[in-house]
Amino acid sequence: MPVLSDLLNADPTVVNVYITILRWIAPILAAILLFRCVKPLLTFRREPEIWGWLCLQSGQKLPVTHWESVIGRSKRSDIVIELPTVSRSHAVLTRYDDGSWSIADINSKDGLYINGKQVEFHALKPSDTITVGGVSMKLQPISAKQEQKQASLRTKASSLGSGLINLFLLTAFQLLCVMAFLMTGAAEHAQSVLLGFGGIMICQWGLMLFYVCIRRVSFEIESIAFFLCTLGMAVIATVAPAEAIKQLVAMVIGIVIFLVLGWALRDLERAKQLRYVAGVAGILFLLITLIFGQEYYGAKNWLVIGSLSLQPSELTKVCFVLVGTSAMNRIVTKRNLFMFIAYSVMICGCLAVMNDFGTALIFFCAFLVIAFLRSGSVGTLALAVTALIFAGVVAIRIAPHMLRRFETWRHIWEVPLEGGYQQTRALMCMAAGGLLGLGPGKGWMKHVFAADSDMVVATLTEEWGLIMLVLVVLSVIALAIFSVRSAAVGRSSFYVICACTAATILLVQVILNALGTVDVVPLTGVTFPFLSNGGSSMICAWGLLAFIKAADTRQNASFAVRLLKMGGEEDE
Repeated sequence: MPVLSDLLNADPTVVNVYITILRWIAPILAAILLFRCVKPLLTFRREPEIWGWLCLQSGQKLPVTHWESVIGRSKRSDIVIELPTVSRSHAVLTRYDDGSWSIADINSKDGLYINGKQVEFHALKPSDTITVGGVSMKLQPISAKQEQKQASLRTKASSLGSGLINLFLLTAFQLLCVMAFLMTGAAEHAQSVLLGFGGIMICQWGLMLFYVCIRRVSFEIESIAFFLCTLGMAVIATVAPAEAIKQLVAMVIGIVIFLVLGWALRDLERAKQLRYVAGVAGILFLLITLIFGQEYYGAKNWLVIGSLSLQPSELTKVCFVLVGTSAMNRIVTKRNLFMFIAYSVMICGCLAVMNDFGTALIFFCAFLVIAFLRSGSVGTLALAVTALIFAGVVAIRIAPHMLRRFETWRHIWEVPLEGGYQQTRALMCMAAGGLLGLGPGKGWMKHVFAADSDMVVATLTEEWGLIMLVLVVLSVIALAIFSVRSAAVGRSSFYVICACTAATILLVQVILNALGTVDVVPLTGVTFPFLSNGGSSMICAWGLLAFIKAADTRQNASFAVRLLKMGGEEDE
């Protein structure tokens, strides 16, 4: 039975005209879609929420704008009391999901007193008198009615109509892609291509319907992710169309993890308890790989089970974010810091033994973000960076695989048929693609090893153009900027640190993958989130996206933020 590709390939003129039109329409559609998705994320009004007041005896009221607030004289403190008797970081005031409060001393010089008695930790009651550095105060939480009013005044997420328009634009883009590949692809791969793109469309509309059912209307973050998945599927349709279904299955698993993590993050205490499971799982993933993994191109980072191959270090990234944020959540103490450093060293040590230094660098960057957001200590970060430089020098001397990559770096044109083969071909193909690309399935890069994973940006640029590559990179940068902007009004430091760390991992991967392809930085074999072919990478990207989604405090935006019912009670 003939398929569409057989029918249309009979007239090459029709195919060429369609591809020419698509080369112009595709970047325009993509630009409109991303502009509509990115603008609300970067322009929403950042108004702080007030969850209570610290009422001083002098009559002054200090607003409590976060669920974890540091009290101290340092300007970096959330609640600043500029008196010499108050330590730079004196105590931390914490709100819980049920509306209760506690306060804890954080190694202050004069101690924390409740009703005249020195304490290390205390569950607060409305009548309790808090004394910090000789300054007495009482906590006055906002009422249920005030909380409901505050929720109604938060910035509203984009309307349902706006989200539907974005999905229609994305679906139109996907249908254009399908038509192009059915015209230019082989008949035996038509079914895989149809299932791959069709599955993405079903998933995005299904997720949107689920959001409508739970009264969430913001779909910008998810639309960006599905757009990247669509271009990733386009690259797979060119390089390895038989793997389209496998990538689709990985995306579905990733979406399930995205939703499960979102549900877990609705309850902070529940999310923090998951750190024990996540911590053990993160280490086990790497230990199992060390014992049973197989080595490819110098790095022992693959676990092969029958016809299925996994890269467990990708799953460890999600575990690392959850563990690091939970362990550091109750304001950094030396004990917490040392425990997290020890855990990070174990992770990076396993990756070093596996010769997976690119992933180790990603984990190190994530560690720096978590440590800095919690401690604010530049000295600690300087010490960590110094240790990294020392470890890097040692690694280069003892790991020939890593040394060879540095020997090739910036010298790829001296060995174009050996160590520089992939990158020289990538540069030539990207140049051939120009601004608009050669068209889907028309490129030569598909003949180069890892054209759909490590070198995915070259394949994308050759067939879809430099404009499309710029849009893809900007979309990930937009997610990172959104995470930083959300930090200023984050309810809990848990959400803030999770989102900023997840965004850092995604952004560092983009930098290492894209710049490694063009020989600006050494080629590390790191994947491009959502875009590269690889089930483990896809699952990890969706898992990290859940942390970014949880930090969205706009009204009716994130399913990780409970909705308020009439009367001020939160929904389940």
